Amino acid sequence: MTEFQAYLQLGFEHITDPNGYDHILFVIALCAIYTLRDWKKVLILVTAFTLGHSVTLALATLRVVSFRPDVIELLIPITILITAVVNMFHRIPKTTLVTQEKSSPLRYPLALGFGLIHGLGFSTYLQSLLGEESSIFEPLLAFNLGLELGQILIVLIVLILAFGLIELARIPKRTWNYILSGIIAGMALSLILNNELFQSMLATLFSRNN
Repeated sequence: MTEFQAYLQLGFEHITDPNGYDHILFVIALCAIYTLRDWKKVLILVTAFTLGHSVTLALATLRVVSFRPDVIELLIPITILITAVVNMFHRIPKTTLVTQEKSSPLRYPLALGFGLIHGLGFSTYLQSLLGEESSIFEPLLAFNLGLELGQILIVLIVLILAFGLIELARIPKRTWNYILSGIIAGMALSLILNNELFQSMLATLFSRNN
């Protein structure tokens, strides 16, 4: 296996790893209101997220920007929670004509902005892999491509599942959105409450009030 293939595999495994499911949750939250019929909208949305995390992944890995990893670890579940809550306010028309449905234009800059945060999270893992390696451009490219392949796989699974439940099993699209987004919001809230930085901030706040 070449170095390129190794980092490609590491990128794919990182975003699809069930043990680090925060990024998986975010990708699912992004496409929770869509089915296969909406693939063009999903493509634009995922591209916005990709642009965001690609920029910060590169900048952070190249040491152009610096950040506190513990802050990013807290911000990532917050982006998931916000996305899931926004989904619940998405207006799904009562008509069965899915083509009449319009996504809020705010979803795209939101995906781009949150992608910047997730890219910093990806870079923390990649930097730990690179160590003191002199040439990082090839590993960076391969790792990012691996992330995209994993992301595409997650999106396809969610869209196919949504299509089957909504179009074949006739589950209302609104119900599917509420259930999926509600589960994601609950899991994201759990990640936030169990985050060490968040707990430290709460402890500091309570100590000051007392």
